[in-house]
Amino acid sequence: MTRGPTIVRVTPSGGHSGGGIKCCCCRCCECLNLGYLTSQHGALKIAEAMLGSLCQSLLVKYGLSEASSMGSAFHGFLTTASACLLTTALLIACYVLSSSSQQLIRQSIFEFVFNAVACFMYLSASSYMGVAVNIYLYPRYALVNMYAAYPAMTAVYYIGVVVGILHGVDAYISYRYHKGLR
Repeated sequence: MTRGPTIVRVTPSGGHSGGGIKCCCCRCCECLNLGYLTSQHGALKIAEAMLGSLCQSLLVKYGLSEASSMGSAFHGFLTTASACLLTTALLIACYVLSSSSQQLIRQSIFEFVFNAVACFMYLSASSYMGVAVNIYLYPRYALVNMYAAYPAMTAVYYIGVVVGILHGVDAYISYRYHKGLR
């Protein structure tokens, strides 16, 4: 006996969803799901995006001049931060623009797999960056006065560990949501 495709239908929860922006006596842009930004999952995604963008900006501002001495550790971390930041920003945009896409994407395996891969990439890139920073940049920091690359790159790999842990927590929450264990 063959089974047909499973259809998932998302219905609004009641009459007024509370979405959009309240203007005087009415609501504008009710298609926006701004309540997502204040939810636990939304706060987690915003934290991932903010810390990821902090890593990326520190890498570009302070690490670009030292990229040749750090080698592939710099490029690997920059690639990780850029890819994960882009995907996280796209997910936030999808969730804010449509509450039904929020439900459908979170029910799929994509969110779990993305966060698990992002967790692994951030943690491995941070450990590699930590080794490279301490081997190649610390000797210059000890000799050169006001050498800003070492403290900035140290902050990058510490923040990278935090972002990796956040993605790991998000992967766990997404897995439980995917399996229906909410």
